[in-house]
Amino acid sequence: MLFAGVPTAALVVFALIGVALALFVSEVIPNDVTAIGIVVALAALEPWTGVGARGAISGFANTATVTIVAMYMLSAGVQRTGLVQRLGVHLARFTRGSETRALAATIGTTGPIAGIINNTPVVAVFIPMITDLAREAGVSPSKLLLPLSYAAILGGTLTLIGTSTNLLASEFAATLLDRGPIGMFEFTALGTVVLVVGLAYLMTVGRWLTPARIPVDADLVEEFELEDFLAELEVPTESSLVDRPIERLADRTDAAVTPLQVRRNGETFLAAETDQRFRAGDVVVVNGPRAAVNRLRRRFDLDRVDRGAVTEETFADADSPDRLGKAVVPETSKFLGETLSESRLEAFHGMTVLAIRRGSDLIRTDLEEVPLVAGDLLLVQTTPESGEYFADGDDLLVIPEDALDRLDEDEPEEIAPLSPETPVAVAIMVAVVGLAALDVLPIVIAALGGVFAMVVTGCLSSADAYDAVSWNVVFLLAGVIPLGLAMEATGGAALIAEGLVATGSVLPLVAVLLLFYVVTGLLANVITPVATVVLMIPIAVDAAARLDASGFTFLLAVTFASATSFMTPVGYQTNLMVYGPGGYEFADFLRVGGPLQLLLSVVTTLGIVALWGI
Repeated sequence: MLFAGVPTAALVVFALIGVALALFVSEVIPNDVTAIGIVVALAALEPWTGVGARGAISGFANTATVTIVAMYMLSAGVQRTGLVQRLGVHLARFTRGSETRALAATIGTTGPIAGIINNTPVVAVFIPMITDLAREAGVSPSKLLLPLSYAAILGGTLTLIGTSTNLLASEFAATLLDRGPIGMFEFTALGTVVLVVGLAYLMTVGRWLTPARIPVDADLVEEFELEDFLAELEVPTESSLVDRPIERLADRTDAAVTPLQVRRNGETFLAAETDQRFRAGDVVVVNGPRAAVNRLRRRFDLDRVDRGAVTEETFADADSPDRLGKAVVPETSKFLGETLSESRLEAFHGMTVLAIRRGSDLIRTDLEEVPLVAGDLLLVQTTPESGEYFADGDDLLVIPEDALDRLDEDEPEEIAPLSPETPVAVAIMVAVVGLAALDVLPIVIAALGGVFAMVVTGCLSSADAYDAVSWNVVFLLAGVIPLGLAMEATGGAALIAEGLVATGSVLPLVAVLLLFYVVTGLLANVITPVATVVLMIPIAVDAAARLDASGFTFLLAVTFASATSFMTPVGYQTNLMVYGPGGYEFADFLRVGGPLQLLLSVVTTLGIVALWGI
């Protein structure tokens, strides 16, 4: 029989892992909720899993989890100094008008930065600037945004604090191997090789493979294919709308039609906010399917203005209180899983969503009932006030369409002013890295001390510190860590390792190491890097012992493979952030990221063997 000789306890854990993997892949429920379910199941099935209540929640007390929470906060403190934004301004000035300079400077800057601070806010700051850089260079934003994400991922291999998987691997190194935690710069030499090779690929082969999904200089109306959904309707003298309140029109229209603005003798009013009443000659801009707009026109005896008259410029007049813009839904957004009607974006923030781009798919009808997911790109009618509100938080990443306009008028210090606390915040971050690198303090204590110092010195408020943490990532991390304990306790890791070790009879040892790298990389693209590193490191260490090889060598292969997942938009959170703005298809990540991952699997495996032996 297939499972003959496999202990019942191991079968239970394998079944639990199988269910978890299915939920991770399908995302029927959020991954962090799945992780919480893992905690409950492990404790409830203690007689078979060997993990009791204390062990099941041990992930929350794991030093890697606590360190990651602290690093999110430290990264927020550095980001709020304005240094990254200032760098983006200088980058924009240097690269304007040249696709090659734009690509080289973007990836050459993002990679090193991502080795020190969390790469998510770095990518968030760069997306608006890169989008406009592409327009200035006459190139599709799609050609720059995917390399931006990949460079941020590559940068995570430079230091211990580069990614959460590195920190997890350090914890495993201390508990599973006869050695201490991994040093701050212990694998920086290899990370530098990986970064350089990856950037060279992105400048050459990757540049050729990356598609131009978003048309160059595309009007936003054209980009979201709304030509047949936006219309201008004129209010004639005989219309029943005359003398009725403008703001009440939304209550009287077909649910499929949204009034956006009213234009009158050079003045523009937001349809949802003005206290004006309709007058004969007013022009109403509406959004909705053609059939629904025609029903509205007939109901109120309205006249249609020239077809195709509504463009991005309709919303860009100097006197207009609104603009068209784009907004990305990040993984940190409180709106995840909510429909637009539940999010109350228009009611609370004066922001109307006209369309949603989900990868290459466009959603333009029944928007109010569409649940938002990470990576969605929203076409929004927004005001300066709503743009400023979301600029200070992590719920929506608003991409203004004129991010570079001020470069010709203002100095960098006016566009991206530095905080008075900048020197203090930088000094704190340097101290944290230095204390950990010199083994004066464990990284977890140094990081927590840095958070304490940033809050006490005013670099970061306690509220901003808590808001900076991606708690869904933390719960995912804390929830899957006990799976590693269960794999070890039931002998499941040893069973899988035994099967993989069998390949050693027909393959040289370096090929077995490469096999572990490839398998880990494939898993990380599907079930997230965090879950992969937790499942694969115990197996890799056990396999190394059976092969009489270096456990640290195999641990590093799993660590680097899980930290460099390029082949799917869900493989890494920065991939999701550029998925919508770049208009990418799922296959684009496989086309560009697949060769890169294969290249790095060989380079990294050989690099590990050269530096640490096997």
